Amino acid sequence: MTRSVPPRIYCIPAIQAPVVAVFRRGPSNWSHIGRWDLTAERYEPGAWLGGRIFPRRSDLSPDGRYLCYFAHKPSATWEHGEAYVALSKLPWLTALHAFGTCGTWTRGYYFTEDSGRDDQQMERLPIPYGLRSIPVVQFANERRRGWTEAEDSPPRDPKDAWDEHRNALMRKPQPNGTRVLCVESVGWAGGEFGVDQAVDGLNVRYSLESNGNLEPLDDLQWADWSRGGQLLVATRAGVLQMRNLEGDNHQILFEADLSTLEPNPAPAPAWAQRW
Repeated sequence: MTRSVPPRIYCIPAIQAPVVAVFRRGPSNWSHIGRWDLTAERYEPGAWLGGRIFPRRSDLSPDGRYLCYFAHKPSATWEHGEAYVALSKLPWLTALHAFGTCGTWTRGYYFTEDSGRDDQQMERLPIPYGLRSIPVVQFANERRRGWTEAEDSPPRDPKDAWDEHRNALMRKPQPNGTRVLCVESVGWAGGEFGVDQAVDGLNVRYSLESNGNLEPLDDLQWADWSRGGQLLVATRAGVLQMRNLEGDNHQILFEADLSTLEPNPAPAPAWAQRW
């Protein structure tokens, strides 16, 4: 009997809202988007794409409403080609704005809270955000969300144009708490260009620093803090959890098992098909 492979999961929290964009990959060559509502403690499944979405080259708007994603869909027949950047309403992928790229080496774009744009030929968006190219640096999404590079993180080699050849170490203090969440890259950052690599393209290891002790969190493939100090995680088994760390044990406040989801493409609702 063939054992099913757990899905790869990567998440992007909204900076100003209790909403998390969930990127799920699996089975092979299928991508799924979901919306994690932290206040309602609910997971809302959304779109399926018969192709690849690159989460570390995507972004969620500060208010948690809009998704800017970079995708590669070899079967695409539209004018933007098979590698493209698109804007949609979370958790759907219907493109409200899109443009083609030069291929999968594109860095992707992130939202800015102004109308500035890297490309002055790009049309203005009918939303209170602009778009800029994601910097070529490990953990770019995390850096915009309160993570900082640790003092003992290996420096980047000036000749390493794609920031691939080091094990960067990032830290983020717990809001309203004393713990520090740590993440270290332990694999080749450029692995996302391979078909069989993990969905986030970067092999990572999480740990929790508390009272001078470092607790490995080897069961996690993604983690971050909620604004209230709860630990948000995606386990390597494909489960989303919100954990309360107060006390001796980690209390699970919310859980959603995404491991059993199967591709089920469906049209986006009417509200997600217009600005």
